[in-house]
Amino acid sequence: MRRIHPKYIRIAGIVVAVLVVLLVIGGFVAYSKREAILQSAISKAKAKAKRDYNLDVKIGSARFTGLATVAFTDISVVPYQRDSLLSVKTFSVSVKILPIIFGTIKLGDVVLQNGHLNLTSKKGVKNFDFLFKKKKDSTQTSQKLNLADLTDNLINEVLYKIPDNLSLNNFLVSGADDSTRITLLAKSAIINDGKLTSTILVNDGLAASIWHFDGKMHPSDKDIDIRLFAEGKKVELPIIEKKFKVKLNFDTLTTKLTKVKSRDGETQVFTYCAVRNLLVNHAGLSTKDIVVPNGSIDANFFVGSNYVSLDSSSVIHLKKITANPFLKYTLNPFKIYEMKIHTGWLNAQDVFDSFPTGMFESLEGMQVAGKLNYNLNFFMNSAHVDDLRFDSRLDNQGFRIVKFGKTDFNKLNKTFVYTPYENGKPMSPHTIGPENPKFTRLEDISPDLRNAVMTAEDPSFYRNKGFVDESIRKSLATDFKTKKFTRGGSTISMQLIKNAFLVRSKTLSRKIEEILIVWTIENTRLMSKNRMLEVYFNIIEWGRNIYGIGEASHYYFGKSPSELTLGESIFLASIVPRPKAGLYSFQPDGSLRPGLHGYFNLIGRLMAGKGLTQRDTNAYGFYSVRLREGLRSQIAPIDTAVVDSLMKQGGENTGVGVEAPVYEEPKRPNFFQRLLGKKDTSQAAKSEEKIKETNEMIKARIKQEIETMKTDYKSKMDNVDTAGRTKKEVKEEKKRLKQEMKDKEKDMKSRLP
Repeated sequence: MRRIHPKYIRIAGIVVAVLVVLLVIGGFVAYSKREAILQSAISKAKAKAKRDYNLDVKIGSARFTGLATVAFTDISVVPYQRDSLLSVKTFSVSVKILPIIFGTIKLGDVVLQNGHLNLTSKKGVKNFDFLFKKKKDSTQTSQKLNLADLTDNLINEVLYKIPDNLSLNNFLVSGADDSTRITLLAKSAIINDGKLTSTILVNDGLAASIWHFDGKMHPSDKDIDIRLFAEGKKVELPIIEKKFKVKLNFDTLTTKLTKVKSRDGETQVFTYCAVRNLLVNHAGLSTKDIVVPNGSIDANFFVGSNYVSLDSSSVIHLKKITANPFLKYTLNPFKIYEMKIHTGWLNAQDVFDSFPTGMFESLEGMQVAGKLNYNLNFFMNSAHVDDLRFDSRLDNQGFRIVKFGKTDFNKLNKTFVYTPYENGKPMSPHTIGPENPKFTRLEDISPDLRNAVMTAEDPSFYRNKGFVDESIRKSLATDFKTKKFTRGGSTISMQLIKNAFLVRSKTLSRKIEEILIVWTIENTRLMSKNRMLEVYFNIIEWGRNIYGIGEASHYYFGKSPSELTLGESIFLASIVPRPKAGLYSFQPDGSLRPGLHGYFNLIGRLMAGKGLTQRDTNAYGFYSVRLREGLRSQIAPIDTAVVDSLMKQGGENTGVGVEAPVYEEPKRPNFFQRLLGKKDTSQAAKSEEKIKETNEMIKARIKQEIETMKTDYKSKMDNVDTAGRTKKEVKEEKKRLKQEMKDKEKDMKSRLP
């Protein structure tokens, strides 16, 4: 080994000595000038607060009490012409010397006593609105924001501002608006060698409680583990219920930050969150309290330059089951939304036992056997919404019902009593079975009516298993484009289950419960398709207080369901989505309003295309439909706009077939058109042309959808997950996907006009 020449050692020693001397001299100068530097920094900070944010900052005294410790007294921050924002009696803070050398400020010890942070919003005037004002910067460039760098810097800034040691006493945080007030008084909050303990008195004007935060805080190591709980009761804030109409409380909330990494232009944040006995109640979620006894998530957030994602390595734990979620939101150049969920094979009973209490009432207590595996794949590019991808699949192995729970789904195979609800109130009960003289067997219902309703509501009823993915996909795309729920995706099976077992509350839990019940009945073959259709026709609403086809056919036309004509059948199919608007389809003389002419042609041609009726050039019975004479006196002349408005109202039976559109009355030829003999193209001719164009568009769209679907399935078959599977299992999976592709293609072709 070659020895270093003594000459170079001496030179290195001299350089180090010079640096030490300069550092000592610089430190001495800085130490001797530190009070002046401190006062200068405070003056600049005050001026900046005044200039940029219009804040009046006052400090009674500020001085060094140690090498790197500054003590302040009587601090106050008051926004211009606003309530006081902050006041602190005594505050001292020390910073670590070594990080300062590298340009980073890291807090060491913090002591704060007798402080008050006051947030107010009165008559629209906030004393903290300066926080949301954009700072003017003439040097600002159009450079795109890098989310990964921003996240990394933000995390480091926040963590480095958490002191190693904290002693906080009597710090009050209060918030008030025109109607509510809440206070949180931190009697004590201590961080001692990484251990956190605190006691907080909470009073929101309605109830008082004591909260405790405890755990460990090692921000420099990016290791944080904090637990929140209340003394002798649940953690709750009635102010949230009052302000946002949501009831929320829990026993314990645990949050952890375990690791932060930055690599390959991506910031990765590994966290954990768990809750015990979480209770949520919101009108949009459920009509009852939803209780989650224990749930947690290992949430791993990956942030890139233009996206934020919850990585698939994350794991959701809910009682006895686990699932791997994936969420990704890409900001530019177009907004892209991605979501995936994968559970793997789970014991079916564990799945049913893990449903939150109060969410799926009719499934409570059910005993099942077998295994379940759920997969969801959703992708949408906001620039190409119509190309949205949606695949939701719940596979099973040997799934069967061992014992019914709170609700016996088998009741649909027997005579049962159905009680409809209107606005949450029960109506007169109806017996669904031969004991009811108005009950109609399926074979006694006109084939035209059966075919018209299935064409309009669920063309693939006899082939699907309760769901039509393509219709759900279209519904999601339409709802996104309109920014509201404008299109439904309910099959006849779903409409039946909703009417038979569920109240008509429009909540998320009710919709999921509906889907689960339909899946359970369809996959256990609990009912035949004929029986489902028979009960459907006898249970759904056909008009105001008109339930069952037996009542409906006599009410509108004074005849039995077996005697209904094609035109009367298409009319009845048109009112299924909005039954209460049935009478508004008629004119005072009992004939149909011209606005339904196009709908009759559309449904009729779809039926004729499938061989369900003969081709017709006379609107498939439109002109022969006449309302029962006894009802005509109830039809008063009414403005077309009012009719359209009423027709848009109605129930939730929005099927997966043809939507019943609201047509405007055709315009009559004006005086000059009649005088000059100009043909009126606004009625029959325009209607025919429009239907032709519509049919061509439908054909083109369905063909395009078939090609897209085939491409997606071929990709799925080429990328079947082989991990942990035998060659036979992989072959079977590809075979299943191929058959599923053929079934979907056949179903989609059946919708061609």
